Amino acid sequence: MSHSFQCPGTAVIEVGFRDATSKIAGLDVLDRLVISFHRAGFQRIVLVAPGLPGLPRTMALGIKVESAPQIPAVQEPVVAATDDVLAVAEDLRRVRESGGRLTTRGGEKLPLGTVHRLSAGWQADLEQAPAVLADGPAARVIDRESARRAERVFWASLTSHSDGLVDRYFNRPAGRLLSRWLVHTSATPNQVSMVATLAGLVAAALFAMGTAGTALAGALVLQLSAIVDCVDGDVARALFKQSPLGKWLDIVGDQVVHIGVFLGLGIGLSRSGSAAPVIVLGCVAAAGVVLSFAVILQTMLRPALRGQNRLQKLIDATTNRDFSVLLILFAATGVLDWFLWLAAIGSHVFWILAWALQIQERRNLGCHVPLH
Repeated sequence: MSHSFQCPGTAVIEVGFRDATSKIAGLDVLDRLVISFHRAGFQRIVLVAPGLPGLPRTMALGIKVESAPQIPAVQEPVVAATDDVLAVAEDLRRVRESGGRLTTRGGEKLPLGTVHRLSAGWQADLEQAPAVLADGPAARVIDRESARRAERVFWASLTSHSDGLVDRYFNRPAGRLLSRWLVHTSATPNQVSMVATLAGLVAAALFAMGTAGTALAGALVLQLSAIVDCVDGDVARALFKQSPLGKWLDIVGDQVVHIGVFLGLGIGLSRSGSAAPVIVLGCVAAAGVVLSFAVILQTMLRPALRGQNRLQKLIDATTNRDFSVLLILFAATGVLDWFLWLAAIGSHVFWILAWALQIQERRNLGCHVPLH
């Protein structure tokens, strides 16, 4: 006889197992676990402890947590865990929906999973739960050494779907040194975004000076801006500080930098005596950025279009930061006017293709997609 599984809405965390000094990316393991449970959709989170331990980030986010002096007897499915487990919201959601037990990619069974009746012997009951293989970072953090191992895995998991090859293999690893330091400071992701934008505008000003030396310096500063631009997202995800304002600061800042760089290139090449119509090319490339942003904005504001794979892949492939390396190469070889031609043509090819895909996807959906 088959029985329907009731998806649990309560998470119970037994406190007292962890090394109180262990942190993962600036947050106590328990603080991180509570927030992850909340983001996984659990309406009720109970900590089994004499009183509520310090959970500064949980409190800052306004997440309500209950405490119980001992493990309560519950006659319905709950997800139980010890307080020394690193797990992300996506995996906790899968545990909740499947009624399973979280298992690391290496096969270690973690003390976190679904029990149908909660009691003091809940960890033994977990042996009957099916394994749920973790997609994200998952580990038991019992001492400083295990915390260091878990933190390495955690940082490596912080990527973005829009990362290009340069982001994946250079910008993000280079920026990670800064990210690891910033999570222990009061710096906010929004402040990091503004620094990245400012560095990009400094690069644009260097391009506009019109000498070979300042052009190369501008390309290198732009590369630095791309590195810092990876850091804001890392810090936001690590500390659960994502916000709509931060998202828009990052997106708009990128467009401002691109416009500034293309205009700066046009001005600088004109000053250096280039025979190409560089002022026109810079303006055309900047206009392409504006039109491309308008198309991307339509996709972002229309939920039905955001999920369309081909359109999203095109946007990701053409809006990553990989062009910064090309700019260094062109600046070092003294052919920045070639880059400006590519930018002037490519930016318009992009928005035309993206716009055409939007129209096609809307037709495939079979109805008018309203603007939200």
